[in-house]
Order: sequence, then structure tokens, then C-alpha cells
Amino acid sequence: MSDHLEQETLDQLKAWWMRWGKLCILGMTVALLLLTGWNSWSYWQRKQTTQAEKLYEQFQQLADWPAQSGRKIDQAQVLRIVQDMESKFGRTPYAQMTALAAAKVFYQLADTAQTKAQLQWTTQHAIDAEYRQLASLRLASVLFDEKAYDAALKLLAKKPSEAFRALYADRRGDILAAQNKLDEARQSYRKALQAFSPGDPLLRMTKFKLDALGG
Repeated sequence: MSDHLEQETLDQLKAWWMRWGKLCILGMTVALLLLTGWNSWSYWQRKQTTQAEKLYEQFQQLADWPAQSGRKIDQAQVLRIVQDMESKFGRTPYAQMTALAAAKVFYQLADTAQTKAQLQWTTQHAIDAEYRQLASLRLASVLFDEKAYDAALKLLAKKPSEAFRALYADRRGDILAAQNKLDEARQSYRKALQAFSPGDPLLRMTKFKLDALGG
């Protein structure tokens, strides 16, 4: 009886394997490939981040050291590092940090073209929304200085997060006032005043600008 039950169980297992065996092997193979792919991707991402961190440290040393020593910044070398960072490690946090900091360096060096290029790159490729919004605000300020008012307003057209709402509205007010669109400028300054926190030091300046327009 026992032998009969064992044989019956074996026959059932064989039948089950004949029906589902290939599917099980396929499932295990796919799972193994997914696990291998995930591990490979994780390793590649960690390697990218580590290399980007080292390159960012080089950038910081290059950008900070001349100011501390009284020597001039090597502008060409700064640009090479920035380009390497953006082309090789553009999807790491260090790329957005480098681009935004490089824009400040180039601005101090009176290189407007590279200032705008780095800010533009950040608005398009930064992985964090805060960096994209800050870069848009700074780029709009550069365009404002160049009297490229429409281009500046276009950058500020998107609704920002709460942290940038007051600054965006204030800068729009400046641009609109420069275009002599005074009613729109007043409206924008009022929005800025509503968005600023009571203790913000910029609130008084915005209030002054609104008063100057007869707000």
C-alpha cells in the first residue's frame, strides 16, 4: 500500500513538472536576471556618486583656494571640471551643486555667457526641484540685468514652491516695473508681500518698491 502511494505521488509530481516545470525555470531565471541587474545598477550608481564626489571636491578646491591665497581662479580648469561633471555624472546630486556654484564663480569673473549656461543647465537637468527653481530665479536676474525682460518673465512663469513664491513674485515685480507695466508690477509686489514671512529682511525692500510705485 505504501509503495502504491509513493508511486502515485511520484506520478503526480512528474505530471506537475511536465506541465509547470519550464514555467518555474523561466520564472527563476527572470528573477535571477532582475536581481543581478539591480545589483549591477546599484553598484554603478554608487560608483558614479563616489567619482562625482571626488570631482566636486576638486572643483571646491579650485574655486576656493585662489580667493584664499589672493591668486586668480583658473577659469579654463573650472570649465573643464564642470563639463566633466555634467557629461559624466549629470544624474548625481553633485552635478547640480557644481553647476550652481560654477555659475556664481563665472558671474564673479564677469563671464556672462558661462554664467547663463550653467544656470540654464541647472534649470533643465537638476534632479531636485529646489535647485531648478533657484537657478531659474538667478537666471531671470541675469536676464533682467541684460534687459531681456520677456525671457526673464518666461522663466518665472511656472508656479514655484512655497519657499520661492515670494522671491519669484518680487522679481516679477521688478521686471514688470522696468517694462513700465506698473499695475501688474504692483500686483506682483503685493503677492510677494503676502508670501514673505513677517520677519523676512526682504519684506521691507519689497514694501519700499511698492510704495515707490504708488502702491
